[in-house]
Amino acid sequence: QVQLVESGGGLVQAGGSLRLSCAASGSIFSIGVMGWYRQAPGKQRELVASITGNTNTMYADSLKGRFIISRDNAKNTIYLQMNSLKPEDTAVYYCHLRTVIGSEYWGQGTQVTVSS
Repeated sequence: QVQLVESGGGLVQAGGSLRLSCAASGSIFSIGVMGWYRQAPGKQRELVASITGNTNTMYADSLKGRFIISRDNAKNTIYLQMNSLKPEDTAVYYCHLRTVIGSEYWGQGTQVTVSS
């Protein structure tokens, strides 16, 4: 079993920054892609950013330039640096992991609230 533990969410004013962390533990044999998704009230869950083991990254087009994803393979941890936050970034942010054999895992989610 794999556990994903997120941290770093909270309340921030518009224009501020937050850094999310997600640590993976458990029966991890080979992590493929890790990433962040978010879900705002009344909306579908959407991809924010993802990163592979060799640090290839992918971002939602609307977030490029403001959000930065990074990875520490030694710690099985990914980070999401969120800058210039906007009220529309308010959502629950979920960590996601997909192993090289296709197994998928989700974190419990961390709330990010951006006040105007």
